[in-house]
Amino acid sequence: MRRAQFIQGSAIVGASLMLPRILMAKSGMFSSAGERRVARVLNAQRHQVQNVPVLRAFAGGKSDLVSPFVMLDEFGPLDVDPGSIGMDIKAHPHAGVIPTTYLVQGSGRHTDSLNNDIVYHEGQYMLFNSGRGAIHEEVSDDQLRAQGGVVHGFQIWLNLPAKEKFCNPLTTIHDPKTLPVIQTKDYRIKVLIGSLLGKSSPTETHTPTFYYHIKLNANGRLDVPVISGHNAFVYVINGSLELEGRHQLQDEQMALYDREGDLLRYYSQQGCEFLLLGGQPLNEPVVSYGPFVMNSQEQINQCYQNYRAGRMGEL
Repeated sequence: MRRAQFIQGSAIVGASLMLPRILMAKSGMFSSAGERRVARVLNAQRHQVQNVPVLRAFAGGKSDLVSPFVMLDEFGPLDVDPGSIGMDIKAHPHAGVIPTTYLVQGSGRHTDSLNNDIVYHEGQYMLFNSGRGAIHEEVSDDQLRAQGGVVHGFQIWLNLPAKEKFCNPLTTIHDPKTLPVIQTKDYRIKVLIGSLLGKSSPTETHTPTFYYHIKLNANGRLDVPVISGHNAFVYVINGSLELEGRHQLQDEQMALYDREGDLLRYYSQQGCEFLLLGGQPLNEPVVSYGPFVMNSQEQINQCYQNYRAGRMGEL
């Protein structure tokens, strides 16, 4: 019974409608040849995942413009008092998707049915490739629970292509020193997935994908090349960001781009911190039920049966 209840109350079931909120910027960047157009602006919605508050930018339903990603959650900042339980997302399954976790502040503990027990820290990037099915738990580590602190980060789900849906599960983690950084007087870019300006991340993906953490300084400008036909979207963590057409994004907003064009251009008058993600769209059916993301209802049913039968393992 507990297994069924967790699946029904978690993940991308029941995602809220997100309404656009568009502001007009004042600096007036001029458009450039090949520059992408904004297709839609979304407002993140507040949710509660067990005891952790999250801002959910999207969860399903936008797969045509966010693929190969299927969900973006910003969790925290969560203040953990000394002696309290902190983050406590109990054991749950996944299949057919790669939940990725990136911490910008604090620490956490990941355990899974693959015999991993990992304490991860600020700046590390972890990928839990659930493949045919595996279980994990995400909680605060013992030191943070004892001493208190703040946890802030992102869980973003990367979809698996159809041919990999039933691959062997695997957990990998990358230290900050292995993730390249590009820095100028205008910006700092951390490359978590993909390649940019001659720098390449060690993160391996099944299809061409990119994931950049960008800090744009006050009055900074940035041009990012992208492949025409691939998806791209931007999520603002804090600050104000000007995009093409004098669109301006604020905290907790994201913009989805059309697929045509090979250039993204940004400007910030006061400075801005944001994520830029995208990649080659999978162009495959997406059928989800809670933490399972597959290509058909039959596959979802099989995952559910495997979980109920204990074939995804135990912690």
